[in-house]
Amino acid sequence: MGALLLEKKDRVGLLTVNRPEVLNALNAGVISELDEMITALEKDKEVKVVVITGAGDKAFVAGADIAALQAMSSSQAQDFVRAGQRVFGRIAESAKPYIAAVNGYALGGGCELAIACDIRIAGENARFGLPEVKLGLIPGFGGTQRLPRIIGKARALELIWTGDSIKADEAWRIGLVNRVVPKDKVLEAALELAGQLAQKSIIALANIKKAVLSAGPDLEEGLFYEAKLFSGCFESADGREGISAFLEKREAKFQDK
Repeated sequence: MGALLLEKKDRVGLLTVNRPEVLNALNAGVISELDEMITALEKDKEVKVVVITGAGDKAFVAGADIAALQAMSSSQAQDFVRAGQRVFGRIAESAKPYIAAVNGYALGGGCELAIACDIRIAGENARFGLPEVKLGLIPGFGGTQRLPRIIGKARALELIWTGDSIKADEAWRIGLVNRVVPKDKVLEAALELAGQLAQKSIIALANIKKAVLSAGPDLEEGLFYEAKLFSGCFESADGREGISAFLEKREAKFQDK
């Protein structure tokens, strides 16, 4: 059995990091397997939304496998983090929504995996942090780049410089997570939200993500791109179906492809 488990139901893919004996820690093998899983999910037209979680309630992903890291040369370490950056980037840039269901520790690479996802649902027992500085290192899977974009530069610097972890309620307060639920309801809440999104037009979901990810300092440029994406949705079969369904007071039947 691999380090990852994949289940599919009702247009939702559930991807579980299944290494509870090491708190779901990431190594090169897990990163490679995650890359393969993402490739399969991207090609699977039956999956519209993906939920990522960790096995057990102690950890989402507690970080990188430090023992494996110690055995690497400098060039191997660089290759390792570049591979992680590329795979996490595929999640962040995917046309499909990705939801992280976080129980327990989401530290280091685990925190970076969570923030590569579009939405984060946290259990009350969740802990988030980037403790690499305590090893004399820095985050390497995108943490220095994505965290400031989510919570702002000053808060990100404080968390990364101190290496401290924060509780779920603090993560919610600063906008790192979307919601906090009881620890035994995390996966249920994430799957419920995923199911809700899976009822929407896949074209609209993808274009919403493109538009939001493109948001930058030039408002007029962003508005122009939004209008272009709106036009694409408007011309699609889903767009025509959605408008007709609204006017006819019925549920829309999107094509799901």
